[in-house]
Amino acid sequence: MTGSATEVVVSIRNLSKAYRRGDQSVPVLEDISFDIRAGEFLALMGPSGSGKSTLLNLLAGIDSADTGSIVIDGTDITKLSQAELADWRALNVGFIFQFYNLIPVLTAFENVELPLLLTNLSRRERREHVETALSLVNLSDRADHRPSQLSGGQQQRVAIARAMITDPAILVADEPTGDLDRQSAEDILTLMDRLVTRFGKTVVMVTHDPRAAEKAFRVLHLEKGLLNHVPA
Repeated sequence: MTGSATEVVVSIRNLSKAYRRGDQSVPVLEDISFDIRAGEFLALMGPSGSGKSTLLNLLAGIDSADTGSIVIDGTDITKLSQAELADWRALNVGFIFQFYNLIPVLTAFENVELPLLLTNLSRRERREHVETALSLVNLSDRADHRPSQLSGGQQQRVAIARAMITDPAILVADEPTGDLDRQSAEDILTLMDRLVTRFGKTVVMVTHDPRAAEKAFRVLHLEKGLLNHVPA
C-alpha cells in the first residue's frame, strides 16, 4: 500500500538510548534516524529486545533519549522539561495499548472523555467530541456500557476513540491486536487503516504480526537496536 502523505510530521535524528544494569550500560537503540510523514501508517517490527517498544515510548514522550533529537509537528521534544513534556503529550499523542487500559468503573463514554477533562472545553463541547469519536468507531450504541460489558474488540475500539479524541499529531499503538482473536484483530486493523486513509491520522504501530504489518504503508525493522531495513 502507498500513502499520499507529503509533509514530515516526525523527524528523528541520531537517536540513541541505553539502560543501566548495575555498573553496565546496555544499548537499546543506536544512532537511529528516519522521518514519518503526516497521514502515514508505519509499522515497527523486530524480535523481542530489538528496541521497538523503547522507540515507541521515545516517540510518545514517555521515555527520554540519551542523545539525538525527536521533532514532532515542529517541537523538539527532547528539549522539553518533564512538566512541558507532560503537557505536550496530553495534547499531541494518542495511546493505543495491547490491553486497552480502560478504567473499569467508567462507561465507554466516560473513558473516551477522560483526556478532554484536561482541556478548556465545556461540558457540551466534550459531549459532542465524545459522541463523534464513538460514532467513528461504530460504538454509539455502547456509550453507557462499562468495559466488562464489552468484547475485547469493542474495548479496543473504545481505546482508539479515546486515543484520537484530542486530535493528536500522532497515534502510537503497542501491539494493538495482540490480545484479540483473528476477526477482532482484522476489524481493529481495518479501523486504523480507515483513520489514516479517510481522516489523515498518522499511526505508528509496534507489532509482531506480519498480517498486521501488511496494513501499514511502510515497515521499519529493528535488530539489536539498529535500523537495518527500511522498505520504500
